[in-house]
Amino acid sequence: MWEDFKKFALKGNVVDMAVGVIVGGAFGKIVTSLVNDIIMPFFGWVTAGVQFKALKFVLSPAVMDGETVVSPEVAILYGNFIQNIVDFLIIAVSIFLVVRILNNLKKKEEPAPPAPEPPKGPSQEELLAEIRDLLKEQNK
Repeated sequence: MWEDFKKFALKGNVVDMAVGVIVGGAFGKIVTSLVNDIIMPFFGWVTAGVQFKALKFVLSPAVMDGETVVSPEVAILYGNFIQNIVDFLIIAVSIFLVVRILNNLKKKEEPAPPAPEPPKGPSQEELLAEIRDLLKEQNK
């Protein structure tokens, strides 16, 4: 059982997948930072300072008794949803571009297969010899 596990765990595909998951996690942090720190502030500026994370539809406001919250606010946080959609779109476009670039590089690296040789027929001399032999047979 241990040998089977070693064969499985040390296969190239499993190791490649593990590296991909780790790099994907780091890539996710970069994309989240791009969205939160660069893109969403720009959208906020374009929309006159609206913070997308703060956008919500309040179903029932919080009930307060002085400083104490009796009943918390119930709200639909559609701003977070918008931000997650932007995150997804950026990740999807980024992955698409990376895969497309890798596929283009892979096509350039692989040499074109050689053209298949045309089937060899009999040479001119062989055809003439065959015609000669057929004519000899007819004359007999």
